[in-house]
Amino acid sequence: MSVLRNLESKLAGLVEGTFSRAFKSEVRPVEIARKLAKEMEDHKVQSLSRVYAPNEYAVWLSTEDRKQFEGYEDELAQELAGYLLEHARREKIALMTSPKISFRTDERLRLGEFGIQARLVKPSGREHEPPSQGDEGHTQVYSASARLSEPLREPHPQRGQARLHVDGAGTHTVSSRGAVMGRSRDCDVVLDDPNVSRRHAEVRPSGGSWIVNDLGSTNGIKVNGRRVTGPQSIRDGDVIELGTSRVSFELE
Repeated sequence: MSVLRNLESKLAGLVEGTFSRAFKSEVRPVEIARKLAKEMEDHKVQSLSRVYAPNEYAVWLSTEDRKQFEGYEDELAQELAGYLLEHARREKIALMTSPKISFRTDERLRLGEFGIQARLVKPSGREHEPPSQGDEGHTQVYSASARLSEPLREPHPQRGQARLHVDGAGTHTVSSRGAVMGRSRDCDVVLDDPNVSRRHAEVRPSGGSWIVNDLGSTNGIKVNGRRVTGPQSIRDGDVIELGTSRVSFELE
């Protein structure tokens, strides 16, 4: 039995046996497990002799999804942490401590959406190791919309279009699929700025509005001069700062 399938079996027993009720949340534990492993892989840090990965993960849920975890949240966190520990061993990834999972609520997330913040935290008394991340990390948002009974509704392709105006570098039209901003030539909006990461942030529709989300950049993002670490709702006229670049968000 694969590790992921074994985890799925354990979680089924946890929900149906311990608490005698069906798991109704639109965000399912196995989906969270898969994305936690992805975040571990995406945020690996190479030291002189080892490859380290984050050891603390905050899972952000919508208010509706979070309610479905009441009564077994601690047990679920322990199972997910065990899965990450096994994944790290299998991939020969070093961890400062055993993985720690915590659940939090973000009212900006819709049913079926969840975010993950990954942090590499060094325990006290350990020298000559990679430094801890100095903030809450950056949130990557995922969606379970493919199987929702009421799919996440995106703005109409025409009504939902927006523009990103880069100071001194022109204007880019953004469709309802959203756009990635960064230094890489593969990005939808290419920023010629050494302080911008290759894939720095994305702007995309979420429900009836738009959000900007950091994609694990080095220098983070600001909206209207305020640093943000998770998915942030944006409105017409808001200014997004990436490195030394300023991008104005405009609705058509």
